[in-house]
Amino acid sequence: MTGNSQWNGQFSCFDLVAKTAQRSRTVVQVGDLTIGGDSFVVMAGPCAIESERQILRTAEAVAAAGARVLRGGAYKPRSSPYSFQGLGVEGLKLLSKARRETGLAIVTEAMDEEDVHIIAEYADIMQVGTRSMENYSLLEALGKCGRPVLLKRGMTARLEELLRSAQVIASAGNPDIILCERGIRTFETATRNTLDIAAVPVLKAVSHLPVIVDPSHAAGVRSLVSVLARAAAVVGADGLLVEVHPDPANALSDGMQSLSFDEFEEMMRDLRRYVTLSRSLEPVDARPLVAGGTC
Repeated sequence: MTGNSQWNGQFSCFDLVAKTAQRSRTVVQVGDLTIGGDSFVVMAGPCAIESERQILRTAEAVAAAGARVLRGGAYKPRSSPYSFQGLGVEGLKLLSKARRETGLAIVTEAMDEEDVHIIAEYADIMQVGTRSMENYSLLEALGKCGRPVLLKRGMTARLEELLRSAQVIASAGNPDIILCERGIRTFETATRNTLDIAAVPVLKAVSHLPVIVDPSHAAGVRSLVSVLARAAAVVGADGLLVEVHPDPANALSDGMQSLSFDEFEEMMRDLRRYVTLSRSLEPVDARPLVAGGTC
């Protein structure tokens, strides 16, 4: 049984995001940048924006190393109410300044539908965090925001549920969606999450949307980030979302998984050969799904 025959009933009913003969690939345009085309796009920056100096230094460093998009959290959904919650609108203004000074596009997270219009004034890409993947009010608001959406897989979500959330955004009017595999929660405790590397070729086979990988949240340990980034490139991901900080040991959020500037630069150099290799490999099963499955 071929892959797509097996997956027809499971995924084909998500008609706006499933791969078909009429639509095999979506390329998301962000200014002069394309995601989902022939380029491997790296998005990098701190988990949380802490200060102007921190975000500007990081923007300059990741741009010099080859990143095309600056990530940074202005609003942070934290597990503890005592943890740093982000700078809010002030953080958005700092991201905007970093864009002006470096030319990097901006991706940042929206947590509440009421904040979508404010964040859309500053961001080039709107991020949906893992905890918000099934916040359908937020997804519907993002469907009307006029910005591409980076949709992260929920930490316990099946791929079917990820595509269902993408379908909600598309149904609300926004076809520019980027899927993100960021690791799922399993019984393993050696890493923060378990990177589901098979999710990338499966999603590429059944959906026309771009797929990127977040090795930082998958690993939770900076020494593994570069290794998982290689794996993502080889299996055909369209890019990465990586946490980078000028002083990881003193970061206010996710310091253990954040790369230093030197580590990020080394990762980017190392990645080139793996990206080249992935572009020479055949896709898993590129035949389109047959519409009409029952979800």
